[in-house]
Amino acid sequence: MSRVNDVGGQTGFGAVEVERDEPSFHADWEARVYALNVALVRRGVYTLDEFRDTIERMPPQEYLAASYYERWLHAIERLTSDD
Repeated sequence: MSRVNDVGGQTGFGAVEVERDEPSFHADWEARVYALNVALVRRGVYTLDEFRDTIERMPPQEYLAASYYERWLHAIERLTSDD
């Protein structure tokens, strides 16, 4: 079963454009989400595999509407919630 993020071999997505001179983060909150994820993985709260799997399990509409770091925040929220 493929997930929404698995676009390998599919057509219609266009060429991959290489962004030159692009900043690592477009906003301060993105850098904070990155740092938070690094800290949580290092502390053993979750693994990178769990993190990636959580992103890949996002509902397709949410996944496609979210930016790169919004997906990261989604995963962090799910992996650290008490639910």
